[in-house]
Amino acid sequence: MGIFDFLMGPDIDQGIEEYHATQGAVLLDVCTPEEYHATQGAVLLDVRTPEEYHATQGAVLLDVRTPEEYRQGHIPGSKNIPLYVINKAEEVISLDTPLFVYCHSGARSREAVSMLERMGYTRAKNIGGITAYKGEVER
Repeated sequence: MGIFDFLMGPDIDQGIEEYHATQGAVLLDVCTPEEYHATQGAVLLDVRTPEEYHATQGAVLLDVRTPEEYRQGHIPGSKNIPLYVINKAEEVISLDTPLFVYCHSGARSREAVSMLERMGYTRAKNIGGITAYKGEVER
């Protein structure tokens, strides 16, 4: 560990690896009524071997950027609940759900995790910003 390591933010790639190691990921979405009606009936499946199952069940990869930023590119499997409506997360995500939270740079995700913890979430983790992500993004 170097003297300036404390200045480094969370490692988003490591956070994504932890998320992918989860069992039975819950896929949630917060969208407009028009977007909901356009995708009604969609089914999302996650098929994994028993060896891939992990103790963190039902995890959600949560993008707290704006809907516009999300549409420009997001990590596959992530769900968008913008920071400015994070107080509504409890309506769609239970308090014991493991949350892997990211944004653009890590600042909003840090704030979101703090807010989620004040709301009673006990398993929220800031994994940093998408700008440091080395994987593919979905548009």
